[in-house]
This record gives sequence, structure tokens and C-alpha cells, in this order.
Amino acid sequence: MTKAIYPGTFDPITEGHLDIIKRAAKTFDEVYVAIMFNQNKKCAFSLEERIKFIKKCTKNIKNVKVVSDNCLTVELAKKLGCNVIVRGIRALTDYEYELAQATTNMTLNNKIETCLLVAKPELSFVSSSIIKEIATFGGDVTKYIPKPIVEEVIKKLRND
Repeated sequence: MTKAIYPGTFDPITEGHLDIIKRAAKTFDEVYVAIMFNQNKKCAFSLEERIKFIKKCTKNIKNVKVVSDNCLTVELAKKLGCNVIVRGIRALTDYEYELAQATTNMTLNNKIETCLLVAKPELSFVSSSIIKEIATFGGDVTKYIPKPIVEEVIKKLRND
């Protein structure tokens, strides 16, 4: 059985994230969407909100589980029995960052592979940061956020 982990902050989950999750779920037997702590990011949504959002968006994907932790991704992968880390890449800058991450992870645990999934062209510019900025200033983000969470995300971002 091939288990994969898809780590990120998912603040909030986007259509791009969801596309990567769906594609990973078709490729691997089990996929853990792992909400990880990132000291370089200030999240707009609480951990509980992000867990709820991802569960809502993936409820019909039977081989997806949502977890969270505050450790190195390779440590969580090992703890969950995952042998693959899934990452999405949108642009060359993502590739450079992900290459450095994958190489570092290889030195930490050479039994865990990294699988880079390329974003669909129509989603290649979508990021949680861009969504938060557009929504905060009243722009339309409905096509970039999964439908089950659109109202909650917009309400929170426009009120904060």
C-alpha cells in the first residue's frame, strides 16, 4: 500500500490544493492532507477552521484523511507510514523551493520520496495569499475557493 502525505498550511484550501488532493488520491492508496505549522506565515484561519474546511471539501474522497502536526514533514510521514510526500508546483519559483525541500527531506529520510504535481494552467496563479488579498478588498474569489467553503471564507476575510 502506498501512502502519501500532502503538507501545507491551507489557509484557506484553494481549488488548486483540492485539485492536487484529488489527483494524489487517484495515484496513491491513502493520502493524508497534513496541516503543518509554518513559523513564517500568519494564518487568517484557525487550525480548527482549516481542518473543517478540508474535511468539507474532501468528504467524498474516501482515501483522504486530514491530520495536523507541529513537526518536520518527514517525521510525520514516517509516523503515518507514508513513503511519499506530495507537493504542488505552480511556477519556476515553486520548483526551486520544492527542489530544496525535497533534497533536504532526502537527507533527513532517504526512504521517503517527493512527488511534484504540476498545477493545472487555469489554477497556476492561485494561492491562499492571493485569495486572502482579493477577498479582503471585496473582489470575487468564488472560482478559486471550493464551493463548500466559499461563504465561510468570504465572510471571515471581509469581517477581519
